[in-house]
Amino acid sequence: MVTCSMRCTEERLLGAPLDSGKRKRDSVSPGDATPGDRGEETKRAKYSRHRKQRLELRSCDSGVADLYETPSPSPVAPCPTYEPWDTCPPMSDRLGLQSFRDYGEGCYLFNKSLEDKFLTVDCLAHQPQIKAESRCRLISWLIPVHRHLKLGFESLCLAVSILDRFLACTPVASDCFQLVGVTSLLIACKQVETRPPRVKQLLALCCDAFSREQLCNLECIILLKLHFRLGAPTINFFLQHFSLLRVTSMESSDTELSEATKSLTVARGIAELSLADYAFNSYPPSLMAVCCLEIAERMLCHRNPISVRVSGYQESLIQECVGKIDLLVSLNQDSLHRLLPSQFAVRSIKVEN
Repeated sequence: MVTCSMRCTEERLLGAPLDSGKRKRDSVSPGDATPGDRGEETKRAKYSRHRKQRLELRSCDSGVADLYETPSPSPVAPCPTYEPWDTCPPMSDRLGLQSFRDYGEGCYLFNKSLEDKFLTVDCLAHQPQIKAESRCRLISWLIPVHRHLKLGFESLCLAVSILDRFLACTPVASDCFQLVGVTSLLIACKQVETRPPRVKQLLALCCDAFSREQLCNLECIILLKLHFRLGAPTINFFLQHFSLLRVTSMESSDTELSEATKSLTVARGIAELSLADYAFNSYPPSLMAVCCLEIAERMLCHRNPISVRVSGYQESLIQECVGKIDLLVSLNQDSLHRLLPSQFAVRSIKVEN
C-alpha cells in the first residue's frame, strides 16, 4: 500500500524560496501597482475548502486496482456450493475429450520432458533448521488452507513444487518457515487461479505473525531464486492425463466414465497425502500419478484398471512406489477419508494388500 502524506508536501512549500512573480511585484512602481500590491483588500471568490486527506493507492495483490466492490450474490438465486474436488471438467465432456485426443499427447510429452529440470531430490540436505517433520507439518497445514480458500488441487501441487525448489537452493530459518509456505501458495495461485487470495487473508491465517512487507519481500526473493521459472509439471496434470487416456482409448460407456472420475478423485486424495511425506520427494510426478491411480482403482475394485505400461517406467520401480503408497494409505485411512468428498462412504474404501 503506497501512502503519500500531505505533511511532507506542506513542509516543502513553507521552506521554499519566494517565486519570481512575488519578487517582481516588489519592484513594481507605485503608478502601476494593483490594489493587492498596495495592501488594499481585494474581493476574491470564495471556494469551499476541502479537508486535507491522506492520499492512498489501493491495489489488490494481483496488480489490478480495486475500482469496484465485489458483487454480492442475489438472495433469490444463492450461489451453488461445490465440493473441494470439483475443479476439473467432467469426463463426459465431449468437447474436452476431443481436445485431449488432438493435443493431449503433445502436452504430455512436453511436461514429461520438463520433469527432470524441476525435480528436487533431497531438498532438505542443506537446511540446518528445517527437517522432514517440519516440512510435513507445514504441508499438512497448507492442505486445509487451500481447501478453506476454495483453491484448486493444481495450486497446492505447484505451491509444494515452489517450496521444495526454494528449499533446495536457499537456507531458511525455522521461525519464518510458515511464511515461506504461504508465499509459495500465493505465487502458485497467481499462476493458476483466476482470482488468487489476498495477502490480508493469508496473513490472517498465520494469526498475523508476519507483516505484509515481509511477505512481499519474500515473494520477490523466491521469484529471483527460482529465476521466475514457475511452469513446473505437477502430479495433478499427469493424473488428469492418464485418466483421460483411459476413457479416450476406446468408446467408453457412462459406467466407465463414472469409474474414471471416481478413480481420479480418490487418486487425488492419495496424492495429497503423499505431498506431505518427504519419502516421495524423489519420485517424478508422472510416476506418482500412475501409482496413485493404481492404488485408487484397487481400493474401488474397478474391473478395468489403468495399465501401468503407459507411463514408460520399469515394473520394479512402479512396484516399489506402489508399495510405499499402499503403506501410506493404510497408515492414514482416517485422513484420506476426510480429504475425499462426502459421497465417498468410509465402508466403500478398502485397501487390498
